[in-house]
Amino acid sequence: MFTNQRYLTCGIEAEIPMEAIAAMWIAIELMPEPKDRYQFFDLAPLGGCVQRITHNQEQPEYTCEVYAPLLLPDAVPVTAKVYVIDDGDHSTMLLADEY
Repeated sequence: MFTNQRYLTCGIEAEIPMEAIAAMWIAIELMPEPKDRYQFFDLAPLGGCVQRITHNQEQPEYTCEVYAPLLLPDAVPVTAKVYVIDDGDHSTMLLADEY
């Protein structure tokens, strides 16, 4: 799972800093098996230019917290809920309100 083509929705591209997007894909890659086809991320500012990312899945239960420094000039930490869904053919990262 999550080794196929990856896609971002327009909302992700417009609202989520690139460093946070990369950190979420890496968090999925590094998590132990088994992986649920639904991955959930809660993003919150952690002061300065650091993005806190809480990664969850329901089955089996899994939680991990990641911190992503935002280094690009216009990058600003955001508050958002992000889903990543693997349908077998591709993986899509989307904002919760785009679901």
